[in-house]
Amino acid sequence: MKKYDVIVIGGGPSGLMASIAASEHGASVLLLDKGNKLGRKLAISGGGRCNVTNRMEIQDLIAHIPGNGRFMHSPFSVFNNESIIAFFEGLGIQLKEEDRGRMFPVNDKATTVVETLLNRVRELGVDIRTNTTVKTINYSDESVSEVVLQNGEHISTPTVIVATGGKSVPHTGSTGDGYPWAEKAGHTITDLYPTEVPITSSEEFIRKKSLQGLSLRDIELTVFNPKGKKIKTHDGDMIFTHFGISGPAALRCSQYVVKALKKFETKTIKMEIDLFPSLSEEALFQQLLAKVKAEPKKSMKNLLKGFAPERFLLFVYDKLSFDTQAQASTIQHECFRSLVTVCKHFELEVNGTLSIEKAFVTGGGISIKEIEPKTMHSKKKKGLYFCGEVLDIHGYTGGYNITVAFSTGYTAGKSAAEQVVHK
Repeated sequence: MKKYDVIVIGGGPSGLMASIAASEHGASVLLLDKGNKLGRKLAISGGGRCNVTNRMEIQDLIAHIPGNGRFMHSPFSVFNNESIIAFFEGLGIQLKEEDRGRMFPVNDKATTVVETLLNRVRELGVDIRTNTTVKTINYSDESVSEVVLQNGEHISTPTVIVATGGKSVPHTGSTGDGYPWAEKAGHTITDLYPTEVPITSSEEFIRKKSLQGLSLRDIELTVFNPKGKKIKTHDGDMIFTHFGISGPAALRCSQYVVKALKKFETKTIKMEIDLFPSLSEEALFQQLLAKVKAEPKKSMKNLLKGFAPERFLLFVYDKLSFDTQAQASTIQHECFRSLVTVCKHFELEVNGTLSIEKAFVTGGGISIKEIEPKTMHSKKKKGLYFCGEVLDIHGYTGGYNITVAFSTGYTAGKSAAEQVVHK
């Protein structure tokens, strides 16, 4: 049977990049994946457009990886976001920059990215076996010895790269397969939890679906601890759903909700929406008074058209028992003040998030304290490498997780090949 220098398990972004890097650095590579198609998560990323990386400065990039981002200094010194851009452009994919530094293929097709990566893998002579489930990795006292497949086949190898992903989006193949193999080698798996996931609430207006489907743009969303202290604020867009809230700002806040509920052992946590983050309450109040002064005879409802989304305003009027038909000039200032307060501090009690399977990203994983950051090599067994979401590293949505996957994948592949080929 053919012997391989490196076996990569998992054909997602980190596994594909690891296969390419190992092969480019002279190793013979076998890529195993239990699914029938490689790059399935990549194909649905960025809403099917594939957000390949983010062009922020490295410091900003690391700030957007709240789950152990500092670990990434070393992998980024080997292969960073600019390396990713150069890599894809070198393979003929033109990229464009969108808001907040997000990089997409010019044709907006994730399939182009996947196909180009697969073509490169094939061009380099990597052997690919899909529909191949790995049962376990066997180790000798000190190092990797073989990979055992579900069908009973044993493939001996000095080097294995585990790129099996987390537990999120399981239909793409991420079902937590890599954790037991890591534990068998002596690694610690930190608590797994959903991140970048919609938030749930059983507030009456959520249960009644009063605001379901309403999107709010450029708001600020804040998570509070039980004592009323701010834990985290994120800006961006959000949407009310039949179970709670979703959209970019909500997804970014989700991990803080999960952690706060656990830390404070409480059933609910308070969140607040600020519809006008760039204006103070006083400035907003004065803006309303100026409107009244300009058109005193208008009804309140007509006067405030366009001030905020209509469905939101109707909900607030109802909540505050406003007479919306009353003439603007007859309305007391206190009414406007209370409207401003609700718009700046719209409160919501939340009780959790959707499950880890519904999350975009898995929080927790193989402890990074047991990984050499410059090589992605295990500190427990020789010849064992990890990359991508199987590790306890996670970023916000916006190209950060895929950047981590490509960077750690490339670093692992390069290091694994150098270990075998140049020993």
